[in-house]
Amino acid sequence: MIATPIGNLGDISLRALWVLRQVDRIACEDTRHSGLLLNQYGIKKPLLSYHDHNADKARPALLAHIKAGESIALISDAGLPLLADPGFKLVRACIEAAYAVTVIPGANAALTALVGAGLPADQFYFAGFLPPKMAARQKAIETLESVPATLVFYEAPQRLAETLIDLAKILGAARRGAVARELTKLFEETRRGTLGELADYYRTQDIKGEIVILVGRSEKKATTTLAVLDEALRENLQTQTLRDAVTSVSAATGVKKSEVYARALWLRGKTGK
Repeated sequence: MIATPIGNLGDISLRALWVLRQVDRIACEDTRHSGLLLNQYGIKKPLLSYHDHNADKARPALLAHIKAGESIALISDAGLPLLADPGFKLVRACIEAAYAVTVIPGANAALTALVGAGLPADQFYFAGFLPPKMAARQKAIETLESVPATLVFYEAPQRLAETLIDLAKILGAARRGAVARELTKLFEETRRGTLGELADYYRTQDIKGEIVILVGRSEKKATTTLAVLDEALRENLQTQTLRDAVTSVSAATGVKKSEVYARALWLRGKTGK
């Protein structure tokens, strides 16, 4: 799993270039897009297309190559694979098959934006892309209202204004935020202010490029009821380990991990699972 530049081609690491030259094949989202990066550094390897729309069909072929003794590099169009990009099921399948999985770190839009936003970075919650439809988006934002951490979102330029309006409406117009755009590129920009100010500004702007929205941490104490906490735990425990479920529910509700853990143990004792 190799991180690639999010804009400036000079941000690829020496180790990433070395590994890309050593592997037998490279799996990527868009072979034409990745070909530009590889050509820049004189790397010629067989390219395999692997993206959200063909992953189920392409995955068995990739696993067959690995089983035959080949090494495969997975890269996304930009940044670290799996973060708002395909790859999770491939990594899980490799782990289940006992194939070695190694990550070559590098550029990442969420962390780059967070470091330069001027907002607390000691605790943050990466929420990825919010739902595109207003009702679902507003509901998703409501679940994050009391998370005691800086919130980090990816957003498409055509939805930036309406998303900021929803964030200001639900989280509070006075809450601090930032919008980072075109990171590491020629027209890189980070605008900081309250959510209300950002919503007003971008309401009238014609915006292009890759965007990261950041929202300062909530100062509100969580008021999650036991019923809500139990429902969240039951849902997460269906697909996660106890430890991971506790971490996820604690981050989403703002309830201390120790309290969530105690409740999870109580639920397990009650159900006998």
